[in-house]
Amino acid sequence: MAIGERIHFFRTKRGMTQKYVGGQIGFDEKSADVRMAQYEKETRVPKDNLIKALADIFDVNPEALKVPDIDSYVGLMHTLFTLEDRYGLKIEKAEDGQPRLYLDLKHFPDSSQLYDMMMDWMDKAEALESKQITQDEYDQWRYHYPVVGQTTHTHFAKVIP
Repeated sequence: MAIGERIHFFRTKRGMTQKYVGGQIGFDEKSADVRMAQYEKETRVPKDNLIKALADIFDVNPEALKVPDIDSYVGLMHTLFTLEDRYGLKIEKAEDGQPRLYLDLKHFPDSSQLYDMMMDWMDKAEALESKQITQDEYDQWRYHYPVVGQTTHTHFAKVIP
């Protein structure tokens, strides 16, 4: 999710208008909503000081607004949080105490296509684990994903690469 989508997400989650947020930042009252719309539509990209101000208004970490940097653990965590918000990715404790991620299709039925894609991934990972395929075959599958016709799950045929 890009920064404009994140700004829109947190603004609407907090029940704030574009005019209100723009006013809180210090934009001119006449153009506050227009300026915020530009940031949400990404015709303008906020600089770090504006991201910090928006984060303060929304009461979130600035990293929650930024396009995640998955080269850091904090960035990766915010990517997972975004997936939770957008696709219903949930976390729970597995029987062995380890964290386990899953899709909450009950509350996010639109994620069924992602679910099927993750099932494809799980099938390939299990095939690798059981040595039915090699690491090279697994990597070949991942790096060329998606390949129409190489799946057993229902929604895949509808995916446009």
